[in-house]
Amino acid sequence: MDRVLIVDDDVELCRLLVERLRAEGFALEAVHDGRRGLERARSHEHDFIILDLMLPGMGGLDVLRSLRAQSRVPVLILTARGEDVDRILGLEIGADDYLPKPFNPRELIARIRAILRRTERSGEITSVVTVGGVRLDPAAREASIDGVSLDLTSVEFNLLDVLLREAGRVVTREKLTETVLGRKLGPFDRVIDVHISNLRKKLAQRLSEEPIKAVRGAGYLFAVRSETNHS
Repeated sequence: MDRVLIVDDDVELCRLLVERLRAEGFALEAVHDGRRGLERARSHEHDFIILDLMLPGMGGLDVLRSLRAQSRVPVLILTARGEDVDRILGLEIGADDYLPKPFNPRELIARIRAILRRTERSGEITSVVTVGGVRLDPAAREASIDGVSLDLTSVEFNLLDVLLREAGRVVTREKLTETVLGRKLGPFDRVIDVHISNLRKKLAQRLSEEPIKAVRGAGYLFAVRSETNHS
């Protein structure tokens, strides 16, 4: 049973979500302020976090920033419609996905299951792949350059996995969204692009050249600079 933590100050919304998610087989805990939410999120007792951005005590972005310093647990942020800057910042800090309020509970459940499914199934391909000096080991959930860990989030790791295994070939935004986030690419949906940007920044700390190329109107590719090796 997957354990979900909801951090939201809307008590009635939490009550409804607890009922709906429990009926879907999830174990639920709800807290209503940021500091308590961070404390519970740090407990390592949950498989998934639903995090509202507007919280008393400690804002959702600060909660996420503190949590990401020590945990890769999947996080879906909830935002009010129109909070484009906040949702992009949340993704840059390390959220896996976002959902604007008001939302359909069925959509939330689908997002949770999709992210958990991608996280749980990511270990099915166990072969190590090395491209352009980047080494990725699915079994250990470890990506590194010259032996130095890249410290990727779950989504960034899965995204790099897809790009490395398709090195030299363009992967469409639609395929990346479906493969990495487990959902269809929506209109004006920039989630995968923000994750690409985050991944690029981490690679840039260890590489002299940018290996992930954007192909206008097509998608992204990981440029091959040395022999690709699967083991």
